[in-house]
Amino acid sequence: MPFLLSLNTHQEKSEYLKNLFDNIYINDILERQHIKEKILLDDLLDVISSSTGSLTNPKKISDTFASKNRIKITDDTVAKYLDYFTDAFLISKAVRYDVKGRKYIGSPYKYYFTDIGLRNARLNFRQNEENHIMENILYNELCLRGFDVDIGVVQWNFKNQEGKSKKSNLEIDFIANDGSKKYYIQSAFSIGEEEKRLQEIRPYKLIQDSFKKIVVVKDNIIPWHDENGILYVGIEKFLLDSTIIDY
Repeated sequence: MPFLLSLNTHQEKSEYLKNLFDNIYINDILERQHIKEKILLDDLLDVISSSTGSLTNPKKISDTFASKNRIKITDDTVAKYLDYFTDAFLISKAVRYDVKGRKYIGSPYKYYFTDIGLRNARLNFRQNEENHIMENILYNELCLRGFDVDIGVVQWNFKNQEGKSKKSNLEIDFIANDGSKKYYIQSAFSIGEEEKRLQEIRPYKLIQDSFKKIVVVKDNIIPWHDENGILYVGIEKFLLDSTIIDY
């Protein structure tokens, strides 16, 4: 968006992005798909914008409309509208992949905005959770580098404090695939506390393969490997140096 860079104030940039959203993307979807209920489309966009990077599905969104907005909309309609957003390159859908079972899992999914600036403008620059925005930026960067990107799921079998066997699904933010190459990537934002670091790498320890495992953090750190060979790198370095992924 070269024109956006020429604008001086935050207000000017905000208005430009909002107008771009409404006059280009929304109007195109309304006209192309012959939709008359713009309010419903707007409400759905607000929901998706607010839940960027969170697991959701059409049924969950439909229930949200019914409980909070008191609007009845079927999950089939929600799914259809989400497909419209995807076709318009507003959002991308990431599906979950069972690492141990080597199979894709159905709903829920994650949705990411192809342009985080449009997402922020949609929400009037509220809900600027840095961890979600960082995750969205990483997803976009991996897609731009030509990777097929999935959400990883690893089943963890453990015993609780009472000694009872339990099962839990641990999430890997991204599995980036490029032919025979595969990378596991966690968007951790911060691992200042050792407990947090161990929590982030727990799913990695359950994976029995030799593919690269990476933790990306917000801070500008010197890239380093731990005793398990896991790479820790700052997001600035990760974005600016495409070779760091193989460091």
